[in-house]
Amino acid sequence: MSTFSGEQAEGFWKAFWNARKNQGSLRTGRSFDLGKMSLPQLWMAYLTYPTILFYFTLIAISTGVALALAPKLGPTLITILLVVGIYPFAWYAIHRFILHGRWLYRNPVTASLWKRVHFDHHQDPHLLDVLFGSPLNTLPTIAIIVMPIGWGIGGASTAFAALATGLVMTCIYEFFHCIQHLAYKPRWAWVSKIKQLHVLHHFHDEDGNYGITNYAADRLFGSFYKDARARARSAHVFDLGYDLDEAKRYPWVMKRTGAPPKQRPDGARSGSSAR
Repeated sequence: MSTFSGEQAEGFWKAFWNARKNQGSLRTGRSFDLGKMSLPQLWMAYLTYPTILFYFTLIAISTGVALALAPKLGPTLITILLVVGIYPFAWYAIHRFILHGRWLYRNPVTASLWKRVHFDHHQDPHLLDVLFGSPLNTLPTIAIIVMPIGWGIGGASTAFAALATGLVMTCIYEFFHCIQHLAYKPRWAWVSKIKQLHVLHHFHDEDGNYGITNYAADRLFGSFYKDARARARSAHVFDLGYDLDEAKRYPWVMKRTGAPPKQRPDGARSGSSAR
């Protein structure tokens, strides 16, 4: 595992503050384009992004509430460990059965939600604005999943400790998710591996590798594949099954988009897949 030398660290922070000064020039249209950003530029965008700042604020508030309610150490530690352990499996279930399900876009009431929370991301995986979920969707989901766990273990204090932990996990996931779409080759072998697996999900076959930092659920439930040779390339890797025929039958997403579903993201070459 490689580490930063003093010169590398100095160069990183210099690039970070240069990115801050030139932040406006990083925008392409309505979004930061991860395909054109360096790692320091990502750090700058991530640490100043309103959604992430909102999560940081909620982490501080929920931690403060948990501490104000006089938590007991044992139940709090158990809660934190359970949330950390459950989080990747909860993400897997949501990603596979809800975000990649077809029932949301087939209902006019939920079609725009599906478009926002996942379809737009697969149509153009490098856009930062659609990579982050809307807090209006993510926050209630996190709270519904983790707070009952904490409440059952130790009451109100551990419920808020569970919420803080879930939000921390979300911030970690969101950062590594950005790394996986960044024009950057990670130095750490583990980060490089999870990036490769996620790129396969976006550019080879969407029906697999649903994890972000953890692929244990994929391995357990048979949706893991390690490289492009393991399975044929999917025809729906960019449209998630919402092709032109489906769009004609269920037009609400296409109406919101203002154009037919794209068969590849802008700039992607025909037949491209992860390497």
